[in-house]
Amino acid sequence: MSTQPSKTLETFENPRPERDYSIRIRIPEFTCLCPKTGQPDFATLHVDYVPNRLCVELKSLKLYIWSYRDEGAFHEAVTNQILSDLVTACAPRFMRVTAEFNVRGGIYTTVVAEHQAPDWQAKPPVVLP
Repeated sequence: MSTQPSKTLETFENPRPERDYSIRIRIPEFTCLCPKTGQPDFATLHVDYVPNRLCVELKSLKLYIWSYRDEGAFHEAVTNQILSDLVTACAPRFMRVTAEFNVRGGIYTTVVAEHQAPDWQAKPPVVLP
């Protein structure tokens, strides 16, 4: 396997496609560059999804995230691009990407982008006694 940044996202077959279940991924070392100043922006990404037929392979996700290190991008644009690329790769029933950017100039930014397959409905939450 490669150890270089890559825009290629690999997938594997969902082992339980008949079941709705959540996959939660936390990526605490995301970096890209500010498109105005060229300075690095740091964020923690949270990817939460309900897979359909495919799941994203984690090493390819790591290399994909690494590929943004030298790219200039506004927080809103990069969060939405990551969501779009992940949805294209694995066509989940539902996916949410949350990007919590570190402070810059006294301002914290959190961007949340979501995708829901048109034919999927979330089940109501279970409330336990």
